[in-house]
Amino acid sequence: MMRTDLTRPARGFAVLISLGAFGASEVLRLGQLHFTRVAAAAGADGVEVREELLRDATTELPQLATELAARGLQAVYSCPTGLWREGGTLDEAALRSALAAARLLGAACLKMSIGGFGPASADSWALLKSLLQTPSGPELLIENDQTPEAGTLPALQRFFAAAQAQGLPLALTFDMGNWHWVGECPQAAAQLLGGQVGYVHCKGVLREPARWVAVPLAQSQAPWRTVLGQLPADVPWAIEYPLQGADLIASVRAELALLRREALRLREARAERAHALA
Repeated sequence: MMRTDLTRPARGFAVLISLGAFGASEVLRLGQLHFTRVAAAAGADGVEVREELLRDATTELPQLATELAARGLQAVYSCPTGLWREGGTLDEAALRSALAAARLLGAACLKMSIGGFGPASADSWALLKSLLQTPSGPELLIENDQTPEAGTLPALQRFFAAAQAQGLPLALTFDMGNWHWVGECPQAAAQLLGGQVGYVHCKGVLREPARWVAVPLAQSQAPWRTVLGQLPADVPWAIEYPLQGADLIASVRAELALLRREALRLREARAERAHALA
């Protein structure tokens, strides 16, 4: 969570499931509580609750909070609203609402994009700091989304440079797939922003004639192992690609195992390199 001295918290590896991975229509039909139980049964370390898939936040968030606490699961709260409006003013109402929802859920992190951040946003840093300077958290994570304004390398590099200059060392949610939607190279993004990553959205991609689509990693046209190899393996990773199967729990368990094996491989390889250089 965000400390009053604005230092970055320590993180550890875990594999979460973004509940949207079960399909928006199914999640809206059965509810995020149902799929939180599926994730837990499959052995996930936690879930990412999606604001846009809440049917009734006033009842669902307390139910989810109880379930997460009872099962010892981690939580991230995802808000689809950008931090800044199109004109560059901080969307204070959206941030306050999302922070309150994340606290009610018991989430350690709140994920948002920068939205319309730009030159007109310079006067909003003090307000943003004041909203985040609470010992109860949660920590704010910035995601690269699928828009040119908030998902390209230049936009995010400008933002993180400005945040650092303001003494606000925010971390990045690195969505492996979203870079394709804005015409960016995920490998280049990982090289340039990897040190700021605090959370990873694992996502395979496939190019259809008119668009990119999210797919399981094993079906991805992109070199997902290469990208993960340039990202931290000691922060939470989340599955954000379609999870399906006749035996859904078994399918989810297999995907969780894939990511855990990959993270272990990366940690061991890095330990070997460090030992060789010592």
